[in-house]
Amino acid sequence: MYHSWLDRWDERRARRGEVGKKTTDFILDADRAFPGAGKIASIEEFCVLADQAVADPTFFDEPSESDERFEWKDGWLKFPSDIATDIAANNVVWAKIAESGSFDRAMVIFHHWNANARNRQIASFFSRRGITVVEIAMPYHFERSRPGSFHADYMLSPNLGRTIQSIRQGVLDGRKLIRWLKSEGYREISVLGMSLGSWVAALIAARDQAVSKASLFLTAGSLADMVWTGRATRSIRDSLEPEIELTDLRRAWGPFNLENYTHSLTRPDLALHIVLAERDNVVLPALSARFMQRLEGAGARPTILKLNCGHYSLAMPPYILLAGLSLKQFLSCADKSALRS
Repeated sequence: MYHSWLDRWDERRARRGEVGKKTTDFILDADRAFPGAGKIASIEEFCVLADQAVADPTFFDEPSESDERFEWKDGWLKFPSDIATDIAANNVVWAKIAESGSFDRAMVIFHHWNANARNRQIASFFSRRGITVVEIAMPYHFERSRPGSFHADYMLSPNLGRTIQSIRQGVLDGRKLIRWLKSEGYREISVLGMSLGSWVAALIAARDQAVSKASLFLTAGSLADMVWTGRATRSIRDSLEPEIELTDLRRAWGPFNLENYTHSLTRPDLALHIVLAERDNVVLPALSARFMQRLEGAGARPTILKLNCGHYSLAMPPYILLAGLSLKQFLSCADKSALRS
């Protein structure tokens, strides 16, 4: 009975998230995803470029020339993004910093899609326990929102190229922030990603040796499959389905399919923590299970917590408390061997 109520609650929450959303046109927009690509007119040509990006180890690397104007004042950090978009507000990255009084550990939080508030309670909880918490605004969210838009419909959309550009921008912004934290003297850097933010956090952890721990909430491998099957992305699928097959969408969005980076995520100096919802209708459990199998097949031994709740109801007690305690234990462990015991 309780879980039936919980499922209905998740469905009502999903419906509220649909208010104001509109279907938009399917667009390749290859030059946004792959600067210099020129005129790409077919899905196959786009997919070839995406395949090349997957094979390119520098695709998520910071540019050699970067604007280093960091401004830190009154608990806020502001700096220019290294990717320029046609929305001026999106080109400035904002992060809220909850200091712990120690330079031992810092955790960067990457929020979920269409988040409308930062995680003040998480920041307060961990900063009181010696971990400085940095809550970054992902592209087109919070201070970076597109004027007149109630949703971050530019970060994840039927525009294939802009979606790749946005995820890549989120990764580069996060890596730039982590580099700044290291320059400030923080010794251990962790990342926490939630839902869409887990894809950004995992891509950073896979590429950036400065990250020693990654916690991924409500995650899977293929973002294409998540969009195609998830409850929160029906409007995007409605725009995609008449124009592109799922098999091609998987190739087109291959650069941020985490299954392509499982070997990087199993590097010896990276510890993984994963929280999944067994009743998730946004990131389907079958997609998460496939990603877990790929990770374990590559040699990873992540700490995995499965909770009998939905995608949205993870934020409710007791589930969020159980997830928070699991995260606290994970962050408190000194090394990977301790996490596995």
